[in-house]
Amino acid sequence: MYNPHTLFIADLHLSADRPDITAAFLQFIANEANQADALYILGDLFEVWIGDDNPEPLLDTVAAALATLSKQVPVYFIHGNRDFVLRQGYANRAGMQLLPQQQVIDLYGTPTLIMHGDSLCTMDIAYQKFRKWWNQPWWQWLLLKTPLSFRQWIAAKARRKSAANKARYAQQQQKQIMDVTPAEVPKVMAEYGVTKLIHGHTHRPAVHQVDINGAPGERYVLGDWYSQSSYLMVSPKRWDLVFTPLTAQ
Repeated sequence: MYNPHTLFIADLHLSADRPDITAAFLQFIANEANQADALYILGDLFEVWIGDDNPEPLLDTVAAALATLSKQVPVYFIHGNRDFVLRQGYANRAGMQLLPQQQVIDLYGTPTLIMHGDSLCTMDIAYQKFRKWWNQPWWQWLLLKTPLSFRQWIAAKARRKSAANKARYAQQQQKQIMDVTPAEVPKVMAEYGVTKLIHGHTHRPAVHQVDINGAPGERYVLGDWYSQSSYLMVSPKRWDLVFTPLTAQ
């Protein structure tokens, strides 16, 4: 029996260092995603992206799985802060359709705003300055023109910084700074004329009630895949966050 539903994922941070996450993702593609009306990947599919010319075998594995899925199920991708220079070349290999950083879609009659979510974290001033910088097309073009070895060095440095940020994030004050700014959410939802918002980035899966100038709204936050697979399933009648513990490799 056909059960209409659409799936949303984000923050898998796929890397060769975590084969358990890759295995869970490939299983998800072959099973849950294969039955959906569409799959939306809202950024940070990979731990780091240094260019479509990266010879890492993991990229080929993921592209092949997504390309097979896309023959039956549309696959959409919004860039995250880890894979912001993923280009059309890889998207073509993976059968993914690239979307803008913010996009309103029709979910069974409900206009819904989707995004990665980092633009909502306006209290993290240092990050927002960095984000403004790497969003410049000329900077991205220049980065991708550097030798692959240099980009691999940058990737290694980014991993070390990420580990340091995780330790820093454990502090309560830093958690608040790196989470979304409460006032920014209704502002953006009102700007796009929606009462539903789906995003990732914060790694804090939850459903939040939002007051949009007196009108009720909801914000759905996707979870990361560090310890479990995590996705949002949206059907005409239900919106459910689903979690499954990872299997040790």
